[in-house]
Formats: sequence, C-alpha cells, structure tokens
Amino acid sequence: MTDFWTTILEFCYATTERVGNQLVKDFGQVQAIQKSDGSLVTQSDKWADGQLTTAIASSFPSYGILSEESEQVFPGTEWCWVIDPVDGTTNFTRGLPIWGISLGLLYQGVPVFGFVYIPTLRQSFYGFWGENSDLNLPTGAYLNNRLITAGVDKPDNHHFFSVCSRSTSVIKPNFPCKIRMYGVASYNFLTVANGSTLGAVEVSPKVWDLAGAWPILKAANATWVSLKSDPFPLITGENYIARSFPTLAVAHPELVDIFKPFLLEIIY
Repeated sequence: MTDFWTTILEFCYATTERVGNQLVKDFGQVQAIQKSDGSLVTQSDKWADGQLTTAIASSFPSYGILSEESEQVFPGTEWCWVIDPVDGTTNFTRGLPIWGISLGLLYQGVPVFGFVYIPTLRQSFYGFWGENSDLNLPTGAYLNNRLITAGVDKPDNHHFFSVCSRSTSVIKPNFPCKIRMYGVASYNFLTVANGSTLGAVEVSPKVWDLAGAWPILKAANATWVSLKSDPFPLITGENYIARSFPTLAVAHPELVDIFKPFLLEIIY
C-alpha cells in the first residue's frame, strides 16, 4: 500500500474511533428532532459532523466535503469526502446498537475508497475501487483488516435479504430468502459485501448513505444495481439534500433477475 493510501486509512481509523467513542457515551441518551425531509437529527449528529469536517479540513485542506448535516452541494473538487456522521440516527436514539460513521472518498465525483465504522460492534469496514480511474489503488474489501467477499450461493430460506422500512412490501409469499431489517443503509449493503446476506434494497438512500459502502461492495465482488438513476459521478454544483437513489445490491449477478421483480412496484 502506498504512503498516500496508508495515510488515508490511518486517518479514517483514528478519526472514526475518536468520534465513535464519544457517540457511544451519547448512545440512547439523546433526543431527536425531525428535519424538513422527514429524517431525524440529534445534537450528536451535529457534533460528529463538526468533528469530522474539522478533521478533514485540517488533514486534507484542498479536498471538498459533502455531508448530510452541513455541506450538501458537491463542490466539484478533484477529491471530495462524503460523510454521514451517524448513519442510523433512529437506531441511535432508540438504543438499538446498529448505527455507524460512514466516509467515502471520491475522485472526480466517483467513490474510490470507503470506510464505515460501527462503534458498538467494533467493526471497521473499508475497501478500494478504482475501475476506469488512473489511480494506483490497493485492492480488496476488508472487515477489521480481514479480507471479505460477497457470497456465491443460490437463495433459499436459510439465506437472508435485507430491506429498508420503505420496502417492506417485498415481503410476499414465495420470497426466496428470509427478510432482515437493520435500519442503517450503509450496513444493509455491507452485509452483502461480507457474505451475511445475499441482497439488500434501499428505496430512498442519499449519496452520503451510499458513498462509503459503494467501493467496499464493489471491491467485495458484489453487484450494485441503480434502480432509477446512477448516483455517481456527482455533478458539480448539485444540491443532493433532496435526491434519492433507489438501489439494489446482490452478492452476484445471477441474483439480479431473481430479486428485482419483487422490487418493481415499490420503485416505479
């Protein structure tokens, strides 16, 4: 691994652990308010956003920042961090232990590195994906420094498929897998990357829900399907606060035609 990517990885480990340690102290102890888009936010989200953006500005002063809680317009810089300071705010406020800190590093508007930390589980996911770029990237997707890959199995009732709260209508007779719901967009996708589930769907994720998980999933040899428009590359000057990108992730390409028919009525 080059010095550049070692620096990136060390920054993510140190920063998310520091922020995560404080968030764990606040976990289940804070009140949320509803934002204009219907999602929830807490003082912990805002604090974590401030800590992450300050750390990025200090360590990578020429890089842009796109964040759910502050900067929602893509600045068009060659390098840009996309952050979700608390992915899974509802879980966080209600005392459910699955929530995380998500960081995606974009090059020319496309994620090439992702890092997602789940503090309560002490799980650090990261991955590199530079297809069609001119970067000298490392390879692979990792969980706690262990190489991970998506599954290769066919679906049956001993395998899992993860849904979001807006996609529960897929639960019908003869659905080919057992259903699970985690309440965290990035974690939904990462369960596909590490082989825990064969697929996951999110109906209304924003770019900060996707940017960290996207390169990890790709690096784990999973298949990403944009069900409407592709989120990447990002568009300079675009405000992403109101844009959603319905997404299906599956462990391997043969599963697309199996799962996608169940999703058509919730997407279109």
